[in-house]
Amino acid sequence: MALNSLDWIIIGIFFIVLLSIGYFASRGAGKSSASFFLSGRNMPWWLLGVSMVATTFSCDTPNLVTDMVRTGGVASNWQWWAFLLTGMLTVFVYAKLWNRSKVLTDNEFYELRYSGKMAEFLRGFRAVYLGIFFNVMVIASVSLAFIKIVSVMLGVNPTIALIIAGVIIVFYSGLGGLKSILYTDLFQFSFALFGAIIAAVFVAKSPEIGGLDGLMAHPAVSDKLRLIPDASNKELFISIFLIPIAVQWWAAWYPGAEPGGGGYVVQRMLSAKNEKHAVGATMLFNFFHYALRPWPWIIVGLGSLIIFPSLDSLQVAFPDINPQFVKHDLAYPAMLKTFLPAGLLGLVVASLIAAFMSTVASQINWASSYLVNDLYGRFIKPDATEKQRVLFGRLSTVLLMVLSILLALSLKNALQVFRYLLMIGAGTGLLYIMRWFWWRINAWSELVAMIAAFTFSITFILMENFAMQELGDGQIVLAGVETSMSAWNIFKFLSIVLLTTISWIVTSLLTKPVDDDILRSFYRKIKPGGPGWKKVIQKAEDEGVELVKEKDLKWDVPTGILAMVFGAASIYSILFSIGTFLYGETQTGFIFMATGTVSIAAMIYFWRRLRTE
Repeated sequence: MALNSLDWIIIGIFFIVLLSIGYFASRGAGKSSASFFLSGRNMPWWLLGVSMVATTFSCDTPNLVTDMVRTGGVASNWQWWAFLLTGMLTVFVYAKLWNRSKVLTDNEFYELRYSGKMAEFLRGFRAVYLGIFFNVMVIASVSLAFIKIVSVMLGVNPTIALIIAGVIIVFYSGLGGLKSILYTDLFQFSFALFGAIIAAVFVAKSPEIGGLDGLMAHPAVSDKLRLIPDASNKELFISIFLIPIAVQWWAAWYPGAEPGGGGYVVQRMLSAKNEKHAVGATMLFNFFHYALRPWPWIIVGLGSLIIFPSLDSLQVAFPDINPQFVKHDLAYPAMLKTFLPAGLLGLVVASLIAAFMSTVASQINWASSYLVNDLYGRFIKPDATEKQRVLFGRLSTVLLMVLSILLALSLKNALQVFRYLLMIGAGTGLLYIMRWFWWRINAWSELVAMIAAFTFSITFILMENFAMQELGDGQIVLAGVETSMSAWNIFKFLSIVLLTTISWIVTSLLTKPVDDDILRSFYRKIKPGGPGWKKVIQKAEDEGVELVKEKDLKWDVPTGILAMVFGAASIYSILFSIGTFLYGETQTGFIFMATGTVSIAAMIYFWRRLRTE
């Protein structure tokens, strides 16, 4: 099915509405860097929560989920479902701490928490490392999905289409900053979610699929439906379920799911009216992200196993596409192009473009905030006026977009980038969790953790490139030893986590502690509490310095962890109840629904006991 005039009209209307929203929301956004990057710190929870989920809902997300479903079944999604635990920990423990910090970016945290020249260096280093390297990687991954969608569904030159989309993104994000992005995210997320649901309905109802009953009963699909992988397949069970749920969620740093919060999630929390709005926004984000969104993509991914059972069948169906891009993630746009009628095809294409643009706009604004606040305004030109800071922010958005487009043209599939980012951040997560609650962690700890994770990851990647031979059927030979790719990935990830964690813990214990005045200032402002600050509090009391007031004596992190556990249980229950109802397993669906209801009640009970300001 090719796009006709009606499809193009719908896509055109989408762009007009998008740019109009971005323009009208931009008024007053360029007055200062705080208004440009944090919208004046006065945003409501519902708008911030929707913006968070819109940022994670990119056009590469359904492609990534389709890739996982085709290669490992529905249960393969635990590779990202496990990050719900990270998200709920952020909701009930870290959201209020970040909001109390009142920093402009999470990088500014480093000079709030640490002391000396190393704290300054770390702030600038991470501004470049995350602001350019990581963000360009993420944007390039998203842009790769855009290239595949355009190649399959629009039939136009993907490079030209990507450049045009990039120009539009730079225009409205550079014009109105975060405020424009928040309101365009609201429109784009609603549009994108509607498009995903409509696409799943039409695919499932097609004669080739035969409805949900026909889909679930098909031999190509029936063995892919497990919500938890079969424990009898030990390597698969360990790699896609046990490792993610037991280790990955707290040990690995991944954009949008940082242990302890970080990146654009922190940017939204810092933009909230108060602590309660910060907590509410993060809770809404996790509910939408994990409980509601996955199933439309999973349905299309399962259907693709019937229509395009192999990569060869995809290449035959779309012979004009560069073989470099013919991977399993291509199946999602291929299904949409195959089954959607005129008019609806244009709507769904516009929804995928909306998903792409919302993510890229947020990533660019977040990265630009690092370059402006933590590099340009801190080190290059500390006396820069607010007008100069905003101008530098707008120029940096252009640079980041150009670099991302160039990298996107050299990538192959989204799952490749997902796994590389997990590797490079492996072992750093525990540090980001503990730095709020253990006084002994310092700037050297963080620097060593980043360098160690990157160094060990690159070492393993080089080993794969130069010493690994693929035998087929998931088997490899590495340094003369035959094993499976799954076993190698498990060993690789756990090794990086262990080596990196040992590196930063030893560094923390052997290097000079943070200055007392910085530790005390941090404690007064953040009020983290807990046994990890006992030595600092005792030393201050011995010197006649009061750090703890009566109302701060109760440490509510254990209560927050209980709220996190029940919150995660409620969202997983809702996720599984939707899935089992779709599978036709009504009784199991009601059991999950009942479990979710009880978990929600318990979560609310502990949530109300948490102290917020």
